[in-house]
Amino acid sequence: MKKSNLSWIIILSLLILFSIIGVFYPSGFGGLDDPAIHSGDVAWMLTATALVLLMTPGLAFFYGGMIHSKNILSTMLQSFIAMGAVSVIWVICGFSLAFGESIGPDGFGLVGNPFTYFMFNGVTGATHPDLAPTFPFALFAMFQLKFAIITPALITGSFAGRVRFRSYLLFMVLFTLFIYSPLAHWTWHPNGFLRNWGVLDFAGGTVVHMSAGFAALAGAIFLGKRKDFGTEVRPANIPFVLLGAGMLWFGWFGFNAGSALGANSTAALALMNTNTASAAAMLAYLFYDMAKGKKPSGMGASIGLVVGLVAITPAAGFVNVGASIFIGVAASIISNYAIELRSKTRLDDTLDVFPAHGMGGIVGMLLTAVFA
Repeated sequence: MKKSNLSWIIILSLLILFSIIGVFYPSGFGGLDDPAIHSGDVAWMLTATALVLLMTPGLAFFYGGMIHSKNILSTMLQSFIAMGAVSVIWVICGFSLAFGESIGPDGFGLVGNPFTYFMFNGVTGATHPDLAPTFPFALFAMFQLKFAIITPALITGSFAGRVRFRSYLLFMVLFTLFIYSPLAHWTWHPNGFLRNWGVLDFAGGTVVHMSAGFAALAGAIFLGKRKDFGTEVRPANIPFVLLGAGMLWFGWFGFNAGSALGANSTAALALMNTNTASAAAMLAYLFYDMAKGKKPSGMGASIGLVVGLVAITPAAGFVNVGASIFIGVAASIISNYAIELRSKTRLDDTLDVFPAHGMGGIVGMLLTAVFA
């Protein structure tokens, strides 16, 4: 038997084992008659959860269209695999690590207890006083799952075409358990130390985009350059890039406005700021390109609008619409310049994940502190 076959047998055996544990583990779905549930909030959070999931297929098209044609299918598949692998990890213990009972001193939570919601035990149809006061806690868990899914998928753009499937699967598991979940706990759990220090991150500027950006940078440094690095590679399919960017923009309304955790005025503010920042960033990216003597392009428009979406994420529910324009424009110009700088180095970040998501997240977080 080949060594590679043995490793897949072990992985399959683990999946079967956890499926059996799930059958016998005590996990009831109570709370269906909780009087605190608000039907309008439930309807909105169901919609937002579906919108955020749509972002991952959108990302698959976005990255797939940007990469060389020989890597298009493998690049798109990586995003879809994240939807399967992270979903299972989240149910087993990922959600517990992010939002379980805090391990650490009072007000200085470091990570959740992995057994608090092991196999979603205790994740019910009832409300949660801190995390889901007006809709089922199970819906909150599923909403947060969609954030956990797209984060490792974002990173794949930095090493597109350079990582084997098995290595990517291992990376996804380790990143979700040891990077994403603790960061989510620090930032969004009531006892998380960043939250208690007053850090503002409305929808994931730190948890999602900065973590993905810096992980992409680390991955690009660790893996080194491609064999054809330095030669110009034509994008496989610009219409795919535009389609993916449009799906991301659409899904991001659920990402940001859904983080208001209810159908309320904060959700409306977040939605308005999300659209405005993205629009301003797209225009700024194109105008900056044209100021450098380039022609307006579908790639430029797509990258620009995504950078704007990234930058407004931490600020969406905290700032006014005028500030959202500034945030979008500033992040777009800085990311454009960062992409230009990266192209002059020996760093092989294939699809410029760090300049777009890392720098966009940094700009957004800093300007949240300025305008919130």
